[in-house]
Amino acid sequence: MTAEGAYPGTELDLFAQAIRWKQYWRRHLTSVIRGTVLEVGAGLGSNTSLLLGPGVKRWVCLEPDVGLAARLLRSVRSDPLTSAPRIVAGTLTALSPTARFDVILYLDVLEHIADDHAELARAARHLRAGGALVVLAPAHPWLFSPFDAAVGHHRRYTRASLADAVPASLVTQKLIYLDSVGLCASLGNRLLLSRAHPSFGQIAFWDRVLVPCSRQLDRLLGFRLGKSVLGVWRAPREIE
Repeated sequence: MTAEGAYPGTELDLFAQAIRWKQYWRRHLTSVIRGTVLEVGAGLGSNTSLLLGPGVKRWVCLEPDVGLAARLLRSVRSDPLTSAPRIVAGTLTALSPTARFDVILYLDVLEHIADDHAELARAARHLRAGGALVVLAPAHPWLFSPFDAAVGHHRRYTRASLADAVPASLVTQKLIYLDSVGLCASLGNRLLLSRAHPSFGQIAFWDRVLVPCSRQLDRLLGFRLGKSVLGVWRAPREIE
C-alpha cells in the first residue's frame, strides 16, 4: 500500500486467522484503546473487531484501497456491532483538518507507506491532547524477504528507526519487540518469510506453536528481541 492506491498484498485473509498473535499484542494495548479511535489501513477489519470494546466511544476505519473499504463496509452491515465503526475510503487527507482522535492506530500498515515520516507528522496533527499514536510493524531490515516485497513493504524497522519516524513532539510511552521465538525461527530457516506467499499451514504453525512460546520468552528477555516492533507515543497535554 502506498499513501494512495490499491493494496498489492493478498495475505490479509491468511493473517486474519492468526488469533493468538493478535490477542498477544492486544494485551499490550488494553489500557490504550479508549475514546475516539482512528484505525489507518483497516484492511478487512479483523483488528477492528478485536479491539472495539466498551471503552471506545467512536471508531473510524480509514482504508485507501476502495475494494477493501467496500468489503469492510459490507462486513459491518452484515454483522453490526454495538458501536459500528465508520468506514472512510481514503488516506488522512480524506479527514477534516479539524478531526481529532484519542488514539490513532497503524497496525502492520506503516511499512507499506513510502514516506512514513510525513505520514506520522500528518497523523500527529489529528491527535487530541494526551492522545496515543500506536504502531505495530515488522522488525529488522536484515529480515526483509521476498514476502515483504510481494506485499508492498518498503522497509522493516528497528526500535531506533521507528522512533526516528515519529514526530519529536510526541513522547515515547512504550517501544518493545515482540515474538522472539518467531525471530529465531526466521533467523534459522526463514520458516515464514522465505516465500512470497506463505501457506495457511505455515501461518497456523507460527500462531499455534511459536506465538505461545514467545509470550513466555519475550517477558524473560525484557521485550528486547522479536520479529515485530510495537510502539506507543503520546501527544503532550498542552497541544490544544
